[in-house]
Amino acid sequence: MYDVLVIGGGSGGYAAAIRASQLGAKVALAEGGEIGGTCVNHGCIPTKVWLRAASFYRDMDAGKEFGINATAGPVDFKTIIERKNGVAGDIKAGMQGLLQNNKVDVVMGKAVLKGSGRVDVDGKQLEAKRIILATGSRLDSPDIPGLGDAALTSDQVLDLDKLPASVLIQGTIGPIEAEMAVLLKTFGTDVAIAVDGPRILPREDQDTSSRISQAFRQQGIKLIPRMKLISVEKSKKGFTCKLAGKKEQDIEVENVLVCSRKPAVENMGLETAGVKFDEDGSVKVNDYLETSAREVYAIGDVTGGWMLSHSASSMAVFAAENAMGKRKQFPYHLIPRGLWTFPQVGAVGLSEEEAEKNGYDVETGSFPYSINGLAMTANQADGAVKIISDSQYGEILGVHIVGACATELVGEAALAMQLECTASELARGIRVHPTFSETIVDASRDVMSWALYLPKR
Repeated sequence: MYDVLVIGGGSGGYAAAIRASQLGAKVALAEGGEIGGTCVNHGCIPTKVWLRAASFYRDMDAGKEFGINATAGPVDFKTIIERKNGVAGDIKAGMQGLLQNNKVDVVMGKAVLKGSGRVDVDGKQLEAKRIILATGSRLDSPDIPGLGDAALTSDQVLDLDKLPASVLIQGTIGPIEAEMAVLLKTFGTDVAIAVDGPRILPREDQDTSSRISQAFRQQGIKLIPRMKLISVEKSKKGFTCKLAGKKEQDIEVENVLVCSRKPAVENMGLETAGVKFDEDGSVKVNDYLETSAREVYAIGDVTGGWMLSHSASSMAVFAAENAMGKRKQFPYHLIPRGLWTFPQVGAVGLSEEEAEKNGYDVETGSFPYSINGLAMTANQADGAVKIISDSQYGEILGVHIVGACATELVGEAALAMQLECTASELARGIRVHPTFSETIVDASRDVMSWALYLPKR
């Protein structure tokens, strides 16, 4: 009998197993695919290797602004793939070593819940006092006539040694779609985006969406708002995609990129065990990450939400501790988000629209990268920091960053919110000059209406 059985060996399940073991539990981890899950094998890590290569490629051209005239030769995509596989392999080996070091029993196979703490893993019967579901998500191809032959998945892109000449990205354009767009465009693919709503990144602040949209257009990425893909037909040069909106429009491309994901909950016996689902098909959990089934917890992508690796690993700590007798609520409002687009995006907390919808009397402040000393010297002046606060108490409700190092800077914002720092307190912070981090202090001063380096309002 195990104290805790974790189902899924991705970022969330791995962290949950180790934390439970640290607390004295006898732990087993069941994994039906590869240790590391989506993040290590098909998501965070592989895409960042590719995007780092894309960044180097862009920097070759940017060097001329500093008198460095270098010309990039043909890109060896096989080398990128080899590096991607090597980094992922090293991380997986490290994960397996740490699981062994923490005396976690790893059982490879498909796990199916049988009720009352019983789980079948490819015929092997396991029993546990508590179960943590961490099965992640899987690709979700939309049901569009003719899409099958044209479809190229985000997983497949990362193993291509020859990229398509043109692609259409369609649907609700979130982080995966945005990163794929800049990756492919940087290496020469013609990219068109058919957005099924008025803007890309609909869950982020309006200003963030506008800035990234502008950057995409400047990079030559075509944005087609309020248009849905309704059918795909084979053509001489690839595929003809029929888009429907106010007017119908045809666009011819070599492939249609499929990036959307959904919680992996099929054929696990969850219904039999009494696990209930939300409307989007994700496992329903409360603030303590408990499901509707007694002594069954769930974390990460399987619970829906932002579907971020670091969210899963943070939820893992809370779920493991709660499974071992603690009672801690997970702080959903502190989940930071990051996009490795050009420029980068970092965000945490509420957008301005969400804050107003939630009834807050909102104060905002912003500071552009264009007058930040380091951004100017580095020729990375595209972007801005925006801070949203409650006017009554000065509580920081959200921070939204577009610009260089945004994915690093958002950690500072998340910490400020975690420690309940007010906009006034943040405005009196001291940062090294010149750094990008100064923009956060300058934006908070703008919230308080005493920005030193902006014209008077």
